[in-house]
Amino acid sequence: MNILDLQVILVLLIGIISGIAIGSLPGLTATMGVALVLPITFGMNPITGILLLIGVYFGSVYGGSLTAILINTPGTPASAATAMDGYEMSKKGLAHKALTISTLSSTIGGILSVIVLILVAPQLANFALKFSAPESFALAVFGISIISSIAGKSMTKGLMAGVLGLLVATIGIDPMGGFPRFTFGSINLASGVNLIPVMIGLFAASEAFKSMEDIFAKQNLAIKVEKVRLKWSEFKTLIVTIIRSAGIGTFIGMIPGAGGDITSFIAYNEAKRFSKNKEEFGKGAMKGVAAPEAANNSVTGGAMIPLLTLGIPGDAVTAVLLGALMVQGLQPGPLLFTNNGPIVYTLFIGMLLANLFILIIGLLGIKYFIKILSVPKAILSPLILVLCVVGSYALNNNYFDVMVMFLAGVIGYFMVKLEFPVSPVILGLILGPIMESNFRRSLLMSQGNLAVFYTRPITLVLLIFALVTLLGPIISKLIKISKGKEIINENN
Repeated sequence: MNILDLQVILVLLIGIISGIAIGSLPGLTATMGVALVLPITFGMNPITGILLLIGVYFGSVYGGSLTAILINTPGTPASAATAMDGYEMSKKGLAHKALTISTLSSTIGGILSVIVLILVAPQLANFALKFSAPESFALAVFGISIISSIAGKSMTKGLMAGVLGLLVATIGIDPMGGFPRFTFGSINLASGVNLIPVMIGLFAASEAFKSMEDIFAKQNLAIKVEKVRLKWSEFKTLIVTIIRSAGIGTFIGMIPGAGGDITSFIAYNEAKRFSKNKEEFGKGAMKGVAAPEAANNSVTGGAMIPLLTLGIPGDAVTAVLLGALMVQGLQPGPLLFTNNGPIVYTLFIGMLLANLFILIIGLLGIKYFIKILSVPKAILSPLILVLCVVGSYALNNNYFDVMVMFLAGVIGYFMVKLEFPVSPVILGLILGPIMESNFRRSLLMSQGNLAVFYTRPITLVLLIFALVTLLGPIISKLIKISKGKEIINENN
C-alpha cells in the first residue's frame, strides 16, 4: 500500500489527533492510548494499522506538553520537566511562545530520531545491548543527581523532596525478594504507589487547590495572554539545545526500560548546564521548554531502534507495538529488513510524516489551545479537579488511586507554600525502582563485588557524570562565597 494514499494519510491524522487528545488528559498515558487503539488495527492492512498506532504514540507524547504548559498539569510523566518553565511562561502571558517552542522542538526532535533510526539503527542497537544492570543503575544515579539542577532556591529542600520520592518508591513488593515492604497489610499498596496519581496530585490538584484559595481570597487570578510570537533570533538560540536534547533522547530511548520520563529531566539538566544564564531556569526559560520536549519526542524514534532491529522493546509503548507487529505477521528482528524491507521503509516515511503533521496541527491549534486560559479560574479549577479524579480512577478503576491523588495534592499544596520543589519527588519515584533493582542485580551478577561499578567503562563514566552534576552547584556556591569574602576583606 502506498504511503501517500488518502486512506493512509487520514488514518495517520486520526491517530495523531487522538493521541494529542489522550496525551493532554491527566492519567491517560501514551501506553494506555496505544493499547486502547490496538484492537481496532487487527482487521487493517499492516501499514495502515501500524501507522495508526504510531500516530497515537507520537501524538500523545506531544500532547502531554499542552496541559503542562497551560495549566501546570503534565498529561504524561515525560512532560513533568516541561511544566517547570512552560507554566512559568504562561503565567507571564507567553503561552503562545511556549507552545510554539514546544511544537517546534517536539517536531525537530522526532524527525532527528527517525533519521538516526533509518541511518544507523543496527549499530546503535548493538551498542544498546551493552547496557546491563550496572549501566542501568549508573544511568538512574545520573538521573537522580539532576535534583541539584531542579532543586530551585534551596538545595537542601530539593534533596529532601528527592528523598521523599525515593522513600515512597520503596513501598510495595520487594523487586528481588518478593516480600511486602511498608504496605501495612494493605492490598492496594502491594503493587506500590502508582506514579501517575502522585504526579497528577503534586502538579494539577495542588495547583487547583491554590487557585481555589486565591478565589476565596478574591485575589487577581487573570492570566494575560499576549500574542507574543517566537522570533527567528530567539529560535536560533535554541537550535543547539534542541539538537543536543534530541541526541540525548534518541540514545536513552534505545536503552530498554529507560523511557522518556528520565530523558526529559536529563535533557533539562544538560540545557541548564550549558546555559550562560542558569538562574533563568525554573522562571520561564525558553530552553527549559525546548530541551525536555525535544528529548521526550526523540525517544519515540530511539525506542523503535531495538524494537525493529532486535525485537526488543525500548519502552512500554513499543512493547505494545511489538505485539501489534506480530499480529500483523511481522517478526521484529534482524530479518525484518530483509524479509519485509518495503513495509519497514514505508513505516519510516510514515514516522517522518507523523512528525510533520504534529508540526502543522500544533502550530495551527495554538490559538485554540490557549483559549483555555480565558476560562475563569472559578470554573477551571473545579474542572481540573474533576479531570484529576477521572484520570486517577481510569488507571486501574480503583478509588485508592483517587485517594493517593488527593493526598499528593494536599502535600503538593503545602510544598508550594513552603517553597519545596515538587519535581524531585517525581524524579525519585521514577528512578527509585530502576536504581534499586539494577543495583541489586549488579551485586548478584558480581557475587557482591562492588568493583562491577568502576571496572565497566560506561558505568564508571555515568557515575562520574552523576558526581559532577550533584556536586557542581555546591562547589560553584562555595566559590562564590569565598570570592565574596575576599572582596569584603579587600574593602576592609
